[in-house]
Parts: sequence; structure tokens; C-alpha cells
Amino acid sequence: MLMTLRIREIYGMSRIRGMVMLGLIISQALVLHILEGFLPVLAPGMKLGLANIMTLVTLVFFGFKEALIVVGIRAILGSLLAGGVTAIFYSLAGGILSCLVMGGLYYKCRQYFSIMGISTAGAIFHNIGQLSVASWMFGSIGILFSYLPLLTVTALGTGFFVGLASNYIIKYLQHRWFL
Repeated sequence: MLMTLRIREIYGMSRIRGMVMLGLIISQALVLHILEGFLPVLAPGMKLGLANIMTLVTLVFFGFKEALIVVGIRAILGSLLAGGVTAIFYSLAGGILSCLVMGGLYYKCRQYFSIMGISTAGAIFHNIGQLSVASWMFGSIGILFSYLPLLTVTALGTGFFVGLASNYIIKYLQHRWFL
């Protein structure tokens, strides 16, 4: 079972140092987001979600509010740098809904869910958020119900992979964060 790691409480991190660490996490999330754009996709919307590794790391080490900030900044800047203006809506909807679900599971139910399970739930709800925006933009609820089963199956694999990677990073950083 993972314990809650609040960096400021454990290591006595100053406010400025915390902001610097969050800036580094945001930049890493942006790099992962942009690099993921170069990977081939089987169908629209099927991505690994590598930037969510940094969201989970932030959730564990800093907390929910900071994770939501990372998601928001990454969604806006990542969409502007590697997408388009409409991509901001998809990214924000999926990212915020995913972060809400992952935060709720992590802080309320972590005795029942591993980081891989929390990440998988986040991946599924990320797809729900993005497909809800697509349904709203195109005025057809059929987009949500026709594409969601396929994206849910892929979210099981990608969410587990992202959770596994996050788990290794979290365990590594627990012992070496400030060495």
C-alpha cells in the first residue's frame, strides 16, 4: 500500500523549491505529451497517455490541487504546441475528469486500488471526458456510445502500463528525491 507523500511535509520543502519541482514535472509532462504525438496510433484517440505518468507522480508527492494544476497547464500548453485550439477542449475535459477520478480513488479508496488500478480508471474516464466533448461539439451522442467500448478496451492496457511506469517512478523517487 502506498502512503501519501506530501513533499513539503516530509522534506520541509520551501514554497519556491516546491514551485521549481512542479515546473520540472510540468515540463516533463509536456515533453512526454509532445513525444507521444510522434508515435503511430491505430485509431483516433488511441494514445498511451504517457503524460499522465507525471500526473500520478504529482498526485502522490504533492497532492490533488497540484496534480490538477499540472493537468491544466499541460493540456493547454501541450495542445497549443502540438495540437490545435480545439484540442485544448478535448485535453482539458479528459485530463480534468481523469484527475478527479484518480484523486478520488487515491485519497478515498487506495486501500482497495493499486496505482495501476487508479491509472486504469483515470484512462477510462479520460476517454469518457474526451468523447463527451466530441459528442457535444458534433451534436451527436452516438459518438460517445459507438466509440467508447473500443477506447475502454485500449484504456485497460494503456492505463495499466502508465500505472506500472508511475509506480516504478514513485518507488524510485521515495528514496532518491533529494539526493
